Formats: sequence, structure tokens, C-alpha cells
Amino acid sequence: MEMLEKYKLYNGDCFEVLKNFPPETFDMIFADPPYMLSGEGTACKNGKLVSINKGNWDKSNGIEEDFEFHKKWLAMCKGLLKPNGTIWVSGTYHNILSCGYAMLLLNYHILNDIVWFKPNASPNISCKYFTASHESLLWARKDKKAKHYFNYKAMKEGYFPNDFIKKPNMQMRSVWAIAATKPSEKLHGRHPTQKPLELLERIITASTQEGDLILDPFMGSGTTGVAALKLGRKFVGIDAEKQYVELAERRISEVVNNPQITGLKL
Repeated sequence: MEMLEKYKLYNGDCFEVLKNFPPETFDMIFADPPYMLSGEGTACKNGKLVSINKGNWDKSNGIEEDFEFHKKWLAMCKGLLKPNGTIWVSGTYHNILSCGYAMLLLNYHILNDIVWFKPNASPNISCKYFTASHESLLWARKDKKAKHYFNYKAMKEGYFPNDFIKKPNMQMRSVWAIAATKPSEKLHGRHPTQKPLELLERIITASTQEGDLILDPFMGSGTTGVAALKLGRKFVGIDAEKQYVELAERRISEVVNNPQITGLKL
């Protein structure tokens, strides 16, 4: 890979782009792969009925093909992780079970499964199921013998005023209360599965060090990149949709061009 000063964004198929990086390039990977649940129906979001068709990139090709998709990108990512690097995979029950099984088959060593609880989750308008109010995160290293980095002190002693589950100066548990993405984080545009900046800042602080190189193969609106740059890391992002790469560029550029606002060390 060419010399990377701060960040690099790619518009293209993740499998094709990932081929261009040499083995053991990245210190950490965050992946929020497609949920494979888009269709012709509707769902409730912020009290309104909205289409669940996010685009062709989020449509299922059947259980077996979807599983092979997840296994393929996870295999490529494993080869791109440094020996002591870690990967975070985010999802819901629609895709996280397939990802977890693929990770076990690929001999990843899972460190934690995190429950991201959303206190402000949308209600279930059908009244036939429990209200979906969480997503899952799998944190893993390349293999069992590897040694991963964990910022225990920051997670125990850090200031997390919005997380009512985290008690001051107590070990952080595997359930995190973080509200869904704020409107202020969507000023440059919207992505249907955009993650809150607070979530990515916690992940990056916990599992990387300043100057580390982070990859997001399904970058979306670029939240991982925004968090990475704010915290003094470097970032590579990939997305197949041009509109989202452009959105990510706008968001990340704002961070890089305003270090006095973000506190970024340049």
C-alpha cells in the first residue's frame, strides 16, 4: 500500500479493493456488513413508516450465499490483520450469527460479544414481537495464541456520562448503553445504518493505540473514519456506493480541516 498520511477512501467492491493490500497491514478492522434484509415492506423509524429497501447492496441472496459472502470477506480481513490485531464485527440477528459461525470456522479467537443497547430504539408497530433495542458486536483476534491490545484503564476509568450502565471506576461490562445516531451527525447526509460516533470512539479507544491503522471494508457514512481521525489514528475505508464514499469524504474532511474543534493531533 502507498504511504498513507491520514486516510484513504475507496469506492469499489470490497473484495477487489482488499486484494491490493499486502498481508498484515492493519492494526484493527471494524466491519458493519450488510444485514441482507432489504425488501418491499415497511418498518417504523422515528415514529414513521419507512421502506425497508435500502438498496441492492442489502438484499439477501439466500442463506447459503449470504454465509459464503461473510466467510469470504472475513477470510480476507484475517489475512490483512497484523499478528496482534483485532477485528470488530457489528450486526443484528439477521447477519451476526452467520458472521460468528464464519469466524469460528476461520479460527478467529472471539474475545467478547458486546450488546449495544439503544435506550431510544424505535417501537415495534406490529405489537407481535419484543421491541428490537440492541445490536451485537463480536470482538476477536486472529488466533488464540496472539496477544491483543486492550486499553483497560481507559475503559475502567474513562468518562462515559451517557451510559447509565457504566459505573465510575468500575470495570466496563459487555453491555453498553449508547443512543442511536444523533441528528447532528447527519448534517452532511444520511446513511440507513449509520452508527453513532460515540460507539466507534469507544471501540477505537479500547482496542487501538495512537498512530494505528484502521480498516472499515463497509464504510458507509464514514463514522469509523471520523472517530479514527479524531483519536489520532489512520484510516482506510471502502464502500461500493459512490454517494456514501462522497458522504464519508465530507465528514472526514471536516475533522481533518478543523483540529481545533475536534482536538485531533496533526
